[in-house]
Amino acid sequence: MTTDGIQTDFSDRMSYGDYLRLDTLLSAQQPLSGEQDELLFITIHQVQELWMKLLNSELDMAIRHIRADELGPSFKCLSRVSRIQVQLIQAWDVLSTMTPADYLRFRPSLGSSSGFQSWQYRQIEFKLGAKNPLMLKPHKHRPDIYEPLEAAFNAPSLYDEALRLLARRGLPVPADILQRDVTAPHQADSRVEDVWGLIYRESETHFDLYELAEELVDVEDSFQQWRFRHMKTVERIIGMRQGTGGSAGVAYLRQALERSFFPELWSVRTKL
Repeated sequence: MTTDGIQTDFSDRMSYGDYLRLDTLLSAQQPLSGEQDELLFITIHQVQELWMKLLNSELDMAIRHIRADELGPSFKCLSRVSRIQVQLIQAWDVLSTMTPADYLRFRPSLGSSSGFQSWQYRQIEFKLGAKNPLMLKPHKHRPDIYEPLEAAFNAPSLYDEALRLLARRGLPVPADILQRDVTAPHQADSRVEDVWGLIYRESETHFDLYELAEELVDVEDSFQQWRFRHMKTVERIIGMRQGTGGSAGVAYLRQALERSFFPELWSVRTKL
């Protein structure tokens, strides 16, 4: 049935709500305390998890393209990653409208749950090169989560694949860097900095590699802004108290701000 050309009978057709499974999606917000701000808290974190699902998919695609020497498509993926991160950063602005008193009214309902346990966030960190085996342990009891998380931990990171690409292009990336244990975080190396320095100084000759470098810087820049807004939002709401789930809260988040995924892409700027 149609009215003025608009479909109005969906008894045997797929509707907008059917396609998006809105019944399932909108029934997933189940506050335990009855406090209005708990709905805010749940919604923000569920939305962030949806964005992280897409972000993980785009990182996977970017890594595959770089591995195949297809830089053009990888740039599209990395650009989308940066724009997803803008959405994640802005989500903290909404959550920061919640006051400490608002949060404390429903905090007991969280039990031992904590954002520290987000396995999708850990996947993102692993794919960007922040490898810490301790971060696998909270998910050991869930093989459906643990197995893909462990796979990301054991795989070369985005930066590992970028450095391997530079080597395939004939640039002098040291063999020990290419053959390193990819389950350990990449450590800053002056020889890798020299390679990036060559690319920046001869950007017209290596323009796609130069663009790759800037795409990676965009990703890390946005990620650090996300981390910073997370830290400041937590500090604004709970101060320096311990986080739920036993995490160190703001102290842990501040430490994370000091860690870089692609250190030579930042240090090379001083040497140019």
